[in-house]
Amino acid sequence: MKHVPNTITIVRIFFAPVFIWMLLTAGSDLNSPLRWWGAALFIIGMATDGIDGYLARKYNVVSDFGKLLDPIADKVLTGGALITLSILSELPWWVTIVILVREVGITIFRLAVLSDHVIPASRGGKLKTIMQFVAISFALLPMQLFWGDAANIINIVLMSAATVLTVWTGVDYLVDAWKQSKKLRSASAE
Repeated sequence: MKHVPNTITIVRIFFAPVFIWMLLTAGSDLNSPLRWWGAALFIIGMATDGIDGYLARKYNVVSDFGKLLDPIADKVLTGGALITLSILSELPWWVTIVILVREVGITIFRLAVLSDHVIPASRGGKLKTIMQFVAISFALLPMQLFWGDAANIINIVLMSAATVLTVWTGVDYLVDAWKQSKKLRSASAE
């Protein structure tokens, strides 16, 4: 059971190229079964995020490797979906760029401070991930077939909320890390 949570996380990463291929192959055909399968694979991949964390905590096999790999898996899945949506002209590139700059920047920051300690995801970061999951899932599912233009409006609202929350939690994360660093420096100076 020790390696199951990390194995699930690694499998999640391998979902990304498969759903990206499905979505790109479907292209602008919202009726394509590949569009539905690609969206479903993304949703399954993101939904398993809670499963690996739950198993790691339940069986007391939480590891620094898992704490680091789990957010990377989230970023591979969300990044792949955002880039694909932008390639398909279903999401403005600026939204993809803003979200990815924050995600990659925070990941690099986490790796940079890894020598000191692993910084687990915050509550705000988890909320951001959930909001991104909801917004991206809605964007991937061709709901326009059922709801027409109302689906586009809902998509804009959800993606706007995800973008704002992504930026806000990124700033909050850096401020919190700066405060913790300041405390460590003060404590070591005493």
